[in-house]
Formats: sequence, C-alpha cells, structure tokens
Amino acid sequence: MKNIRDEAIVWTQLVTFIVIWVVILQLTKTPLQINIEAVKKLPDVVTVYMILYFLFTHWGWRLPIFRGWLVPFPDLTGTWEGSLTTTWKNPESGETPSPIDIRLVIRHHFNRISCVVYTAESMSWSTAGTLYSNDDDAIKRLSYTYINQPKASVRDRSSISNGAAVFRIIEGRRLEGQYWTDRTTTGDMVLTLKGRSTRETS
Repeated sequence: MKNIRDEAIVWTQLVTFIVIWVVILQLTKTPLQINIEAVKKLPDVVTVYMILYFLFTHWGWRLPIFRGWLVPFPDLTGTWEGSLTTTWKNPESGETPSPIDIRLVIRHHFNRISCVVYTAESMSWSTAGTLYSNDDDAIKRLSYTYINQPKASVRDRSSISNGAAVFRIIEGRRLEGQYWTDRTTTGDMVLTLKGRSTRETS
C-alpha cells in the first residue's frame, strides 16, 4: 500500500535533502559551495534525513499540512459503527434478515492497514488491505480481503468463510461499500467514524 503521491515524493525528498544540507553547512559555518568540506557533511545530512523520514512515516504523515498534495488519503484509524444489509434470503421463509449492527476497527499506518469487524455473531479480520483512487473519478477507496469466524454457538448454520469488501471513503468520516464471500453471500455496509480508539472489544 502506498500512502503517498508518486509525483510529489521525488521532489519532496530532493528539496528536503538540500535544505538539510544547507542548514548543516550554515550551523557549522561551512561555505555554501560544493567542495570537500561540504561533501564531508553528507553523513550528517543522511543521518538527519533518516531521522525525519522515521518521524514522518510514524507520525508526521497524519498532519493536515501534508494532506492532499503529498498524502492523498485521510487517516482512517479508529472505531467505525454502522449497519450491514445482506442480500441473502432464508431458504425456508424466502425473507432477508433485518440490517445487522456492525463495528469496524481500523488501524491505519503509513504503509499498511488492518480491519476487524464485529457483529453479534461473528468477528472478521483482514488478511490484506489497500487504499486506492481511480484517476477517472478521483474517488478514494478502501478494499480488503478477510476471514470471517462465527461464534461456536452459531457455527452449525454459519461456517467460517473468506470474503472481500470495498468501501468508498467519504470526507474521511463515512464509509459506504459492499462485501461478498465464498458462501455466495453479498451485501451493503454503511459506517460512520465514532472515535480514534482502536480497542478491539466484542
């Protein structure tokens, strides 16, 4: 998963490196010219650059100042709550169940994302996830594959399954999407961000 714009990263890295180099030369009272004394400062420049890179990938990328032009996706970390509407029909009654309350816990890091969904009867956890945006519509999306594990008490009618989900990210605080599983079930989900906590409680 790449949580940074390709067209901006090269120039950002180059400008950052040069600025660090100039600052170090100024602090050490080294003339601003390419010579052996300036080249000797390169190890210090690399060290500072790596420290800044570490800070950016762990915390800095979430700052509003980088949003849009460098970091295209909002920070989705937090607890999301909403409902799931399934297209599955009871083979005996021919009816579809009422919407199901769900809770989605997202842990969003700079280069990875994980999702855990809780319902009254099961828990699902992602095995792979990504964020992407189509050039045609500029809509930001979250997609992931997952394993669903129902509680033992309902395992006779609801077996463990694999599935996938795709969400449209709306202003960083609402998710609308669909899911499907290898049990040929599908459905729609709508979730709203309730808080930044990622405590996974059933």
